[in-house]
Amino acid sequence: MTDKVLAQADPEWLALISAARDWLSGPHGQLLLEDEQRVLEDELGRFFGGYLVHYGPGADTPPKAAQVQRNVRLGAPLPGVEIFCEEQAWPLCEHAADVVVLQHGLDFCLSPHGLLREAASSVRPGGHLLIVGINPWSSWGLRHVFAKDALSKARCISPSRVADWLNLLGFALEKRRFGCYRPPLASAAWQSRLAGWERKAGSWQLAGGGFYVLVARKIVVGLRPVNPLRREPMGKLIPLPMAKVTRRHTEP
Repeated sequence: MTDKVLAQADPEWLALISAARDWLSGPHGQLLLEDEQRVLEDELGRFFGGYLVHYGPGADTPPKAAQVQRNVRLGAPLPGVEIFCEEQAWPLCEHAADVVVLQHGLDFCLSPHGLLREAASSVRPGGHLLIVGINPWSSWGLRHVFAKDALSKARCISPSRVADWLNLLGFALEKRRFGCYRPPLASAAWQSRLAGWERKAGSWQLAGGGFYVLVARKIVVGLRPVNPLRREPMGKLIPLPMAKVTRRHTEP
């Protein structure tokens, strides 16, 4: 079955996902994924519902939401993926998922707009879409420009641009987080020396992290917040003297 799906898949897209998976399995990719795991587990812990859908080229087991009944992984026909599909042909009904996670899906794809529309359509009204991407305004984004490995093929779309796309698709951005402030160095000695800087920069949430996480909620169509009616200020009550009753006595 897998061989048949592999034969039918777009070879250019399949080669891109395979190269991205190999890079994420290497030392640089693992450094990035380890920090992402902590941030995603923290965010996913507050969601609940029936289905969580994860899409991304990573080979490692993706983080799960403990309060979501079913966690499903879809994507290219590679080990670890439960449902095989191309990036613009998700076999899901509209509004099928409570939470959708795109972990480097937009970084390694042929059509970021098409993939994002597919993911957005799968989220139910009131549900959440989480997007993880490589920050172009970081040392990781700089390495992307000069890299000769699979990172050179990453799109590295800025978080502000992705936020604009989400707004057009009917999502409200709830949170923006950054992580992995250490540069992409393979030396374990240098990584240990920079651990202190990682903790400080992470607590400050500086915008120069190697990756970003956008948390967006799908707005419920047809429901608008009702603005409270403006109440005009009333004048002060001034006590007035009680009216006296005058009685006229007529003589008989």
